[in-house]
Amino acid sequence: MKKVIVGMSGGVDSSVTAHLLKEQGYEVEGVSFILYEARLKNTFTGCCSIEAINDARRTAEHMGVRHTAVDLRDEFMERVIEPFIEAYSRGITPNPCILCNKYIKFPYLLKIADEKGADFIATGHYARVETSQESEVRSQKFFLKKGIDPKKDQSYVLYVLRQEELNRLKLPLGDKTKDEVREIARGLNLPAAKRPESQEICFIEDRNYFKFLENITESKEGPIIDIETGKVLGSHKGIHLYTIGQRKRLGIATGRPLFVAKMDPAKNVIYVGPREAAMMREFEVEDINWLSPQEGLCPPCEISLTEKGARGGNKVFPTHFRATVKVRSIMKDEPATIIVHSGNKVRVVYDESQWAPAPGQSAVFYDGEMVVGGGVIC
Repeated sequence: MKKVIVGMSGGVDSSVTAHLLKEQGYEVEGVSFILYEARLKNTFTGCCSIEAINDARRTAEHMGVRHTAVDLRDEFMERVIEPFIEAYSRGITPNPCILCNKYIKFPYLLKIADEKGADFIATGHYARVETSQESEVRSQKFFLKKGIDPKKDQSYVLYVLRQEELNRLKLPLGDKTKDEVREIARGLNLPAAKRPESQEICFIEDRNYFKFLENITESKEGPIIDIETGKVLGSHKGIHLYTIGQRKRLGIATGRPLFVAKMDPAKNVIYVGPREAAMMREFEVEDINWLSPQEGLCPPCEISLTEKGARGGNKVFPTHFRATVKVRSIMKDEPATIIVHSGNKVRVVYDESQWAPAPGQSAVFYDGEMVVGGGVIC
């Protein structure tokens, strides 16, 4: 019997994941990571708190599977929370869920699987892993696809996965909708069936970025400038408290809606303007992780050098390819051209301007339902 280590958060998705894999004949063992301990005990629904781990333990007992908890609070602080805070101090908007997947969740699931002699790992993400035989993609064995539920697709936050993770990863919810998953949980009377959705970022206890950052970072006031006229409209409370596209908490009254359109951390200046000023059509993306190379589609492929090719190390890259791109997990991916500078840096040029892409956010590239790769907007 094949063994699988399931990352269990105590929520309905990971609970149903464990059930489905057990039903498929796998030996299932649940593992929960203690990543953050809430201060607001009565309102916190984070997926990584002590309270959530207790829910996961009760669910595992209900299903008759083993469960262990691993304390990774120090690692989570070093690799996720501190970089999150440091990035905001530089006017950058990071995605901590992606940092967690890259440095914490999946590396440690694999580590534990190896220690326990497990063949696979699994999570409750709504995405799919398929093999090259099914897709006719050459040069690799496994690739990542969107989940079938467009409202819940989580392929965006998984673009950082490596082949060694994909080839041992089970994602049984990828071909299900959220409603179907909740119905399964209710039918099994799982403890997680009525548990509310986890909040967007687990360590932001009340969903208030402003309050979280204000409490732990030193504020340095600076000017808010109209990007169209150059006029100083007011002052901000610290550049770390703002992000591109933000409208609330600007503290200025002009009689018209204004949005953060640009930030200059070196000068400690925030520029605001109408909604159009926060729209952007093209930007650079670095720290690329390529998941799905396909000849003529993306850089990691082995192709012949042409006059239009560009070299990167020992590889030869096509200069551009077409894809759809999303810069936030909740947005629809939109058509764009990816212009390749090297294997680790590209330029995204959307067909039409998009709302508020911000430095630090991830841009993820798709070929239909398949994740080609992605990186960080710079």
